[in-house]
Amino acid sequence: MGVQMVATLVERVAERGDEMAITDEFGSWTWREFNERQNRVIDGLRGLGIGLGDTMAILGNNRHEWIEALGAGGVIGTITVPINWHFSVDEVAYVLENSGATAIIADAEFADTAIAAADLANVSIRVAYGGSIEGFTDFDDVVASGSPDEPAEELSGATMFYTSGTTGRPKGVKSNLQTVGGDPTAALDQLGMLMQLYMAPTDGVVLCNAPLYHAGPLALCGVPFLLGASLILRRKWDAEETLRLIDEYEVTNLYAVPTHFSRLLKLPDDVKDSFSGDSLRYVIHTAAPCPPSVKRAMINWWGPVVFELYGASEGGGVGTMVTSEQWLDKPGTVGLPTPITELMIVDEQGERLGANETGQIYVRSLLGIDFEYLGDDEKTAGAHLEPGVFSYGDVGYVDDDGFLFLSDRKIDMIISGGVNIYPAEIESVIMTHPAVADVGVFGVPNDEFGEEVKAAVELIDGADPAVAETELKRLCRDKLAGYMVPRSFDFVTLPRTATGKLPKRELRATYWEGTGRSI
Repeated sequence: MGVQMVATLVERVAERGDEMAITDEFGSWTWREFNERQNRVIDGLRGLGIGLGDTMAILGNNRHEWIEALGAGGVIGTITVPINWHFSVDEVAYVLENSGATAIIADAEFADTAIAAADLANVSIRVAYGGSIEGFTDFDDVVASGSPDEPAEELSGATMFYTSGTTGRPKGVKSNLQTVGGDPTAALDQLGMLMQLYMAPTDGVVLCNAPLYHAGPLALCGVPFLLGASLILRRKWDAEETLRLIDEYEVTNLYAVPTHFSRLLKLPDDVKDSFSGDSLRYVIHTAAPCPPSVKRAMINWWGPVVFELYGASEGGGVGTMVTSEQWLDKPGTVGLPTPITELMIVDEQGERLGANETGQIYVRSLLGIDFEYLGDDEKTAGAHLEPGVFSYGDVGYVDDDGFLFLSDRKIDMIISGGVNIYPAEIESVIMTHPAVADVGVFGVPNDEFGEEVKAAVELIDGADPAVAETELKRLCRDKLAGYMVPRSFDFVTLPRTATGKLPKRELRATYWEGTGRSI
């Protein structure tokens, strides 16, 4: 996103200057109006001292300013780091420090976090949108200070996402595609090739009501906008409003996670019956396994416009893809490898397995896409079988026709509402409580979110479970992002192996029995 932003916008202005480019809850802008604002933001940020090779973080909810900041970074030649606004102050500060950020653009909705984290990380350039933040330059002043003229210099930028890791610290995913200052035309050509796999339109209307700090929504919503589709932004997802927006704006492309599908299906019949959805071309879901009954119901309702992608930001996003028709023929599959992906199933000895044999899933990008975790050689090595061959950590098999099926995934990772949660950080917080002797955190079934966070806690002798539960909930709320706080606590004696390992699979098993789901 942001690569050759100006040139692309100039094309849109020439073609459809007075048509809607972007709309959010605070306004609507034509291609001509947005292009002028984008130029002003580029010049205004340069005027603050942001330049080629700098790292610029964005902490905020979905608004047009978020897109404008990202687009500007792609022209100035920055490394732009979207930050999960659920992160705690310490986590945000860590991302700022680890990425080497010299600038932060923050939503006033998260003013307290932005101030505290920027202070801890000594970030000097601070900009606020959506309202004022003490010590931050107002985004509107940046716009007003910038020139509306097309920039004389355009330098390709890059985006780096942070994902939580088993160490408890967010990890920067640094792709070998993330070069800055290069030929923007070549970068855009490569991006366009990748986006064909995402079915990104060069026209149409894209609805984005999932957070842009995630790689999936940004790729599947932001990149189509870059290529010429109109963009509708909302700060939160609402089932009934989603239906209304699709029909009102004749939305063609929609990003979703299985939780969204579940909530849509639970709407009253009269609301669902009033929905047309005739404009939809591609409803793309990813991020978490979708219960077969839910997916089948969505296809029956919306037709064969539901597509599933399996991949991760580490590998450029897409590993496999499956259409509605293919999925109905092979329920549960996550699809065939994309034309740029080689898929392999590997046993514990690193040997490749054949059809219908279960092992760890590895992929190789035929475009040469690879990655490293910033500053973590050990974690990078652990994700690779060899250079250019890496794993998302999942286990599965390929059938005789080449379709991939997931049979398990990283043992520790919890996927709740499309958000990846790693238990290590939660466990480390709980272990700080003086009454806790041992703890294991894992995912248990949740009808709406797929999974929820469960903490199994072993207390010291004499500790009161009722008191401990109250105090642990308070402790977790104070130290962790909201989505990481355990929904429930079980007080048990935890089984450790002779080597000190906690058999979480055994702990989880009783909660998953009878659900018809293995992941």
